[in-house]
Amino acid sequence: MVMGLAGLAIAWEKAASMLDVQLSLVPWLIGLSVLVFVLLFGVYAAKLAFHPGAVLAELRHPVRLSFMPTISISLLLLSIALLHTAPPVVSLTLWATGATVQLGFTLYIVSVWMHHQHFQIHHMNPSWFIPAVGNVLVPIAGVPLGFVEISWFFFSIGVLLWSVLMTIVFYRVLFHQSIDARLMPTLFILIAPPAVAFIAYLQLNGGLDVFAQALYFVGVFLTVLLFSQAQRFFRLDFFLSWWAYSFPLAAVSIASMRMFDQTGAAFYAYLGFALLTLLTGIVAMLSVSTANAVRERGICIPE
Repeated sequence: MVMGLAGLAIAWEKAASMLDVQLSLVPWLIGLSVLVFVLLFGVYAAKLAFHPGAVLAELRHPVRLSFMPTISISLLLLSIALLHTAPPVVSLTLWATGATVQLGFTLYIVSVWMHHQHFQIHHMNPSWFIPAVGNVLVPIAGVPLGFVEISWFFFSIGVLLWSVLMTIVFYRVLFHQSIDARLMPTLFILIAPPAVAFIAYLQLNGGLDVFAQALYFVGVFLTVLLFSQAQRFFRLDFFLSWWAYSFPLAAVSIASMRMFDQTGAAFYAYLGFALLTLLTGIVAMLSVSTANAVRERGICIPE
């Protein structure tokens, strides 16, 4: 949820910059993202304090394990959102904490992957990309904050993990049983690594080149591929995993607007704003659906 809300805030922040206007919506979205993060982090901290065994079980779970880095990713996204709207020390603190926790999660998760004794191919799903996405986010705020070499370090980790996991995911979906309906929305996570890597690479490289173009168009292709299967997603019942639609769409929207910055081609601006409009509607729908599910006790139930 925080990734989706913060991604929406950053996308509108970029749109306002392109239009050279001040949008009162942006501070509200950033504030909402911070509020939701504090609320969810507080609840999870209470879970850790009162039910440590449950948290430990999640750290060993073949599916839930990959969602743990959403904590560090949320910190990194908040550091990006607040980069130009808060005192530098705020963004720096969030970035440093997020990057440190992200590295810890990456080392732990890759170690679990390497030495597991109970994972099966059907456990593999696109949520496994989440640890990789967190690493390629680091340069987006890291470069403006002056940490270029550290940013290259994290970017390299993310690209490595993305290339390996992409192969495994395609093997999984092509030659084994379909992904469970509860996790089907996580297919949209496929969009995030190339789209975020494109934005991060522009920060690191200082401009557009053939590698950046390849990253961007891979992200666009995956977006078109998933949109072409929209009827499959429309048939799904609501799960919290529907929030997986939000952040990837924010990433490709921002990437399109950054592509316009680099090329001046109006097509990319129109595409970016069209995706942003769609994203805004989806986040509003997700917020309402989540509130309804909470009210009807439709979440936090046994699987």
